[in-house]
Order: sequence, then C-alpha cells, then structure tokens
Amino acid sequence: MNPDYSTLDVEARAEQAVTYFKSGFNCAQSVYMAYADLFGMDTKTAAVIAAPMGAGIGRMREVCGTVSGAALVAGLAIPCDDPHDLASKTHCYALVQQVAERFRQENGSIICRELLGIAPIKESPVPSPRTEAYYKKRPCVELVRMSATFIGEELKKL
Repeated sequence: MNPDYSTLDVEARAEQAVTYFKSGFNCAQSVYMAYADLFGMDTKTAAVIAAPMGAGIGRMREVCGTVSGAALVAGLAIPCDDPHDLASKTHCYALVQQVAERFRQENGSIICRELLGIAPIKESPVPSPRTEAYYKKRPCVELVRMSATFIGEELKKL
C-alpha cells in the first residue's frame, strides 16, 4: 500500500532538492534525497544510493542525473521486489516514463550533455568545483527543481 501523497508539499520538496544541490550534492542525489524520508530512508543512505547517477551517470553525461534521481524515487514509490510482478514493473516504468517525457517536453532532451550543450567527449570523473560561475553557466539548479517537482506531482496522483 502506498503512503498518502495527497498532502505532499511538492514546492517545498523541490526547494529542498535545490538546497541539497547548492550545498554540493550532485543532481541525482538532490532529487532523491528530497523524497527519501517519505519511505523511511535517511538522507545519508539516499545520498550513497544516488551518488553514481549524478552528472549523467558517473559524469558520463548520459541520462540527466535529475531524471535518474526521480526514477529512483519512483522505484521507492512503486516497489518492484518480485520479479514475477509484471503489474508493479509496468506501473513503475510508466511513472518513470511520464516524468521523463514531461522533462523531455520541457527541455528537448533528457541527455545531460545535450542539456549542457557540450560535445560527446570522455570527461574526467572528477566533479567540477561548485563556484558561483558554475551555477551561473549551467541550467542544473533549475533542472533539479523541475525533476523534483515533476516526480512530486506524479506521486500526488498515485
């Protein structure tokens, strides 16, 4: 049985995700951590689980980390712990696809490098320093807010 998401303060969750991001957590961590408590998970555990998904999965600039973080939230909201439960898998996948499609419609892509306007090159695994210039030149803060909002709005429909 799902928790009651009808009173979920999506705007507050989205702002919490932005706060996490601005404090140095990656994009995936920020979205995931903003919702982890709903499922009895502490933020440290959430940060550990979502860490590899940041910067387009391990800084490979593939699927946007904010979309991956939202997908991880979907996995908590609609658990698929029985490999034979096709209904749960289908429901979870549908939720992920809804969020990803909303994101794609809003931004034209769900691919990190496309969103950042960078060429498909092999990047160093070393994260970029979080400076004022970093936040000014990248859309990541708004993408964190958007994905956190989209997954929250979809949770309210469950």
